Amino acid sequence: MARHIRKGDMVIITAGNDRGATGEVMRVIPKTSRVVVQGINVRSKHLKPSQNNPQGGIVRREMPVHISNVSPVVDGKPTRVRWETRDDGSKVRIAVRGGKELHVLRGARKK
Repeated sequence: MARHIRKGDMVIITAGNDRGATGEVMRVIPKTSRVVVQGINVRSKHLKPSQNNPQGGIVRREMPVHISNVSPVVDGKPTRVRWETRDDGSKVRIAVRGGKELHVLRGARKK
């Protein structure tokens, strides 16, 4: 299923403690319908000592946010996304607000 959010998109948080904050999507987790946004939902994670990290300690990390609580940003405002198939066969993600092209899902198809 196509997602309206992709890695690298600028998004705004629409619900929760970080509502109104914007950030870049670092990772999309399709299995659980969650995204990790840079600088958003930062929590303290306690790490055991290991070979890679012999000291262990407390690390601040971004935790996933449900995909329904984020929306793509165009000109500082949240927008919905629609898909459009062009005449040459390419499929494009387009912002409903302003009609800006967000991402080309696939290039032109050969005939």
